[in-house]
Amino acid sequence: MMSESAAKIEISVVIPLFNEQASLRELVRQIQQAVSPLAGNTEIIFVDDGSTDGSWDEIEEIASAVSNVVGIRFRRNFGKAAALQAGFARTRGRRIITMDADLQDDPAEIPRLLAKLDQGFDLVSGWKQIRHDPWHKVLPSRVFNTMVSRWTGVRLHDINCGLKAYRSEVIKEIQLYGEFHRFTPILAAARGFRIGEIPVHHRPREFGHSKYRWTRFLAGFIDLVTVKFLTSYQHRPQHMIGTVGLGAMAIGALGMSYLAVIWILTQLGAGFPPIGQRPLLVFSATAVLVGMQMFSLGLIGELIAFRMQRGESIYSIAEEIGSAQPPEGDRVPTDRR
Repeated sequence: MMSESAAKIEISVVIPLFNEQASLRELVRQIQQAVSPLAGNTEIIFVDDGSTDGSWDEIEEIASAVSNVVGIRFRRNFGKAAALQAGFARTRGRRIITMDADLQDDPAEIPRLLAKLDQGFDLVSGWKQIRHDPWHKVLPSRVFNTMVSRWTGVRLHDINCGLKAYRSEVIKEIQLYGEFHRFTPILAAARGFRIGEIPVHHRPREFGHSKYRWTRFLAGFIDLVTVKFLTSYQHRPQHMIGTVGLGAMAIGALGMSYLAVIWILTQLGAGFPPIGQRPLLVFSATAVLVGMQMFSLGLIGELIAFRMQRGESIYSIAEEIGSAQPPEGDRVPTDRR
């Protein structure tokens, strides 16, 4: 049975970190200050993603002095998505805040995020409207955010912002792996949750160093393609793969039909060169074969999706009312006309 103290927890703050020892104590102090006026208890969950700088020792000391601080330590670096997933699994609050540990995310924004959440949203993302990052980090981020908004239809200015607020229902229905942590609003929107956004204060870096690399932009684009496929075609892969296959077969068939007409005319004495010397023959034959392979792959994908759906919910229920079976003695009203 859940303890009385656990039942009263209202807010869970999940903080993934990697080599952020210098900022942790100040971060806890600022979080405590920000949530003190709010109703309900707060828990702070640090997830140490394989730090090598003494961050875990710092977390142990903080947890021994502050009762609402929880620490989770990975055996090695598994990535931010895994750290968030581990933190989500440990949360007990009805509302969850995620933020980075380097103090660039301002804990003073927590009440504003929760207030926006209470306006009927299920996930509220921060928007670093004024960023204190180098241009080579800001520019790719803006390009990436534009791509995500236009391709997925989830209109956010800053999907990469780590400062977000969730209802607990959201984190129960989304599964993170790889680099999917940046796409939580997309995954939540695909389940029917309402997504909001507010501008948040972004502070210059004082501790640690940026983990950003140019390779993350390419990795982010690849992940975007994956997320788009999973959110739009996870349960109907043939609709995308099969459509591409049918298109390729149609183009190949048109080419082959044209060449068939040329061959017939050549047999009747027309002065056309042999079709075997035409590049269109190779192109058309390849298009037909690739199209058939794509269509077959789509059928295999449908079979896999069908089998996986047996243990996975493909819908998200917002609310239920009434009972499935009326109590004994109750009668279902009938039309007496």
